[in-house]
Amino acid sequence: MSTSITKTSWFPAVLSFGSVFAALLLIEILIRLGLINRFIVPLPSDIAAALPRVIIEEEVFSRFLLTATEAFSASILVTIFGVAGGALLYRFRLLREATETWVAAIAAAPLVLIYPLYLVIFGRNATTIVVMGFTAGLAPVMLKTLEGLAGTRRVLINVGRSFNLTPWQQFWKILFPAALPTIFVGMRLGLIFALINIVGVEFLINFGGLGQLINELAERYDLPGTYAAICFVILVSVCVFILMERLERWLRPVD
Repeated sequence: MSTSITKTSWFPAVLSFGSVFAALLLIEILIRLGLINRFIVPLPSDIAAALPRVIIEEEVFSRFLLTATEAFSASILVTIFGVAGGALLYRFRLLREATETWVAAIAAAPLVLIYPLYLVIFGRNATTIVVMGFTAGLAPVMLKTLEGLAGTRRVLINVGRSFNLTPWQQFWKILFPAALPTIFVGMRLGLIFALINIVGVEFLINFGGLGQLINELAERYDLPGTYAAICFVILVSVCVFILMERLERWLRPVD
């Protein structure tokens, strides 16, 4: 039994890393055979070799801290206003019926296209990047908060009423804990959307951290370095996703 449990614990990780390695090996072979233009896609081995150079020479960690600060600021705003907005939509039915469709449309819209408006309002600085991330991540958190609160089992609400809980007590003791798993899904989506837009806007306005680094490397036509920086951003996104999952498990230890 223990052997079976051990196998199931490590097999998905081995399969995941093995699939990535096989895909990179296939791309390496196709490029060397000339089936993929190496002036468009560099060799994965060249990208791996460029990663230490990019980290050391381009001060990746200082740029990462800048992007992380912007993402953290945006995530705090997204969490506060997203959860509060979803709770308001749940509390006021008329407001929900009037705006839920618009919030869903905003969640599906390519919001990165409105960055010139924020440039005019806030200027070419970190505030524009943070507000852009906040705008992109807000709608998913609101929608998932509304979904979690609306999906609370009726029997739990009736139990709260039987104990004569006030609406505020019912929210904190019943509705919010029941909706927490769904809210965390929205927070993960919102944070990922915010991070994507933050890096994208940094690239577009050539200001900030990792996005600016990718822009600079691309303008130098340093393809291995550019792809190495992109891989670093992807690794950061994966780490953020794993961190959010660990945080959710810590807040919900019973599961």
